[in-house]
Amino acid sequence: MTNEDLRASADAVLARLVGDTTGAARLRDDQWRAIEALVAHHRRALVVQRTGWGKSAVYFVATALLRGRGSGPTVIVSPLLALMRNQVEAAARAGIRARTINSANTEEWDTVQAEVAAGEVDVLLVSPERLNNPDFRDNVLPKLAAATGLLVVDEAHCISDWGHDFRPDYRRLRTMLAELSPGVPVLATTATANARVTADVAEQLGTGEGDGQALVLRGPLDRESLSLGVLRLPDAAHRLAWLADHLGELPGSGIVYTLTVAAAEEVTAFLRRSGHEVACYTGKTENAERQQAEDDLLANRVKALVATSALGMGFDKPDLGFVVHLGSPSSPIAYYQQVGRAGRGVAHAEVLLLPGREDEAIWQYFASLAFPGEEHVRRTLEVLAAADRPLSLPALEPRVELRRSRLETMLKVLDVDGAVRRVRGGWTATGQPWTYDAERYAWVARQREAEQQAMREYATTAGCRMEFLRRQLDDEQATPCGRCDNCAGPRFPSEVSAAALEASRGELGRPGVEIEPRRMWPTGMSAVGVDLKGRIPAGEQAAAGRALGRLSDIGWGNRLRPLLAPQAPDAPVPDDVVDAVVTVLADWARGPGGWAGGAPDAARPVGVVTLPSRTRPQLIGSLGERIARIGRMPVLGALAYRETEDGGHVPRSNSAQRLRALEGALTVPAPLAAALAEAGGPVLLVDDLTDSGWTLAVAARLLRRAGAGEVLPLVLAVQG
Repeated sequence: MTNEDLRASADAVLARLVGDTTGAARLRDDQWRAIEALVAHHRRALVVQRTGWGKSAVYFVATALLRGRGSGPTVIVSPLLALMRNQVEAAARAGIRARTINSANTEEWDTVQAEVAAGEVDVLLVSPERLNNPDFRDNVLPKLAAATGLLVVDEAHCISDWGHDFRPDYRRLRTMLAELSPGVPVLATTATANARVTADVAEQLGTGEGDGQALVLRGPLDRESLSLGVLRLPDAAHRLAWLADHLGELPGSGIVYTLTVAAAEEVTAFLRRSGHEVACYTGKTENAERQQAEDDLLANRVKALVATSALGMGFDKPDLGFVVHLGSPSSPIAYYQQVGRAGRGVAHAEVLLLPGREDEAIWQYFASLAFPGEEHVRRTLEVLAAADRPLSLPALEPRVELRRSRLETMLKVLDVDGAVRRVRGGWTATGQPWTYDAERYAWVARQREAEQQAMREYATTAGCRMEFLRRQLDDEQATPCGRCDNCAGPRFPSEVSAAALEASRGELGRPGVEIEPRRMWPTGMSAVGVDLKGRIPAGEQAAAGRALGRLSDIGWGNRLRPLLAPQAPDAPVPDDVVDAVVTVLADWARGPGGWAGGAPDAARPVGVVTLPSRTRPQLIGSLGERIARIGRMPVLGALAYRETEDGGHVPRSNSAQRLRALEGALTVPAPLAAALAEAGGPVLLVDDLTDSGWTLAVAARLLRRAGAGEVLPLVLAVQG
């Protein structure tokens, strides 16, 4: 086949893909260059092009041409389920048979693998997490690598820990690359990579310049359809009110991004009460509900999805008319990626950032989840090396002072580095030498700080906003766009209606969050000398409790964060906080199961017990005293910390470590035990903050063993 014939065939596949019946569809020059390199020359290519440019067309057209030449199926490593669903549908339009293997379709895995083996599948989309699953890695991946006709790495910036969205599972691609048959082409694609990330990804994929086989295609990142703007409003209530007033004026349907799950839930509830058709989409949303939300937005049955970054990659709606951010992401690269969902198939789309004062605190929280320090890594390797069997995450937790999410991410990095290996039943140490790359991790941390500063500058710059974002991605062709609010003038007023502002203040000022009690002890406690396992006996459990708010929400969270910040001075509880707590107590008492609601066996608390605090004794003590005074009940006393060599340090790490420290740290002083025995009824247990819930669980167990009836936890804030 001549080059001209190959180009004609490629354009014909493109026409089927985009539904063009006129035969006018033509590939872009760089699309053709990538396809030619993959199909005609079996090269490796890295394509860095803006969202909407048509990167998926490259691998679908290449797939059709390669399959026509007898090549094996294309394997696409793709990060999000939304992207997979979109791409299966797009492939079908071009006559390409696509299937997926991911966490949402486990019941189909055997069937899909059989179809691949029978040659009935043209494209197999695999989530990166599958690459690190022992069964998949050892039994499926080698067969796939041997049969693959084209390997595609979508959202390839995830490979690089210099980037904004590093995912260690992606590093498993090194294994697959090494096992590919000679001459199998490889395509990596991303829209969000600066020069450093591009070089790192190219090196890791074996597509670095100078190796004689690489093709790196990097284009300008302007998005001519997007009109960027920033609207600075006084507080969260004004931002919610602005959305209620103006959401209907935004073009078409779109996405409202929030920084936290709690905020997404708050905003969704408020906008629905304000008469807007919206759906919530977060990492906690059940898969069936996620798919329904996606379908509703695609069909324009909702005005917007209110989403976290769980929707950041992979959602494909060409006519998406707007993206609004209620809160600023910590990285301009992440922001560019998210706003790039809009305006892909329409001439004009609105992009608006509404920054908030809570943004910085949320950035700091996510920054705290970075790669652990060397002492934690060495401790984990020592524990694994000493074990006589593989250790699961629950078995490791009692021995390692890390939260489960950080522990799992760290292990995945160590797995790729060869220091540990994931096997059936858990993790084992390999004994291979491993060096802690402190310089690299410190550089990545500085990179994050620089990205945060860039987002501050984006929100306040007087220059072109699109040019600013493009320069953050090292786009050398960046020039003023002529469309953003700084180039062309603001397009939206900052005023909000009195009615919307009153409603939003009522929404955000509504206090009260239910706290689910712990009902099961963590597994593996016997390994650290704590004889607790299984279900917590009903007679030793805490009851469902209440908090004034979540630190991650944009209502009471904004009021509580400064009060409970580590550097905040200890002081008596403020009056407005007490008033809100009283409202929570009144709602609690009248609600289902409440002592004033007529519920069977519900009894009014007979007194208040406070938890000890080394950092905020005045705050907790005064809160307990004022609740007792208002509720006309006594303060029965406070629990105490035992004196220990480490000063009673209770780490805020994983559940097992926290429980191990608490189990021996808290005690019921004799005067409190006597007061509990005399009072003989339910008690309110007062604290400032709950995170894992284990302090409340251990305290409740001690109090109930000392003679208290039900223990009703009441705290100011829930962490997270």
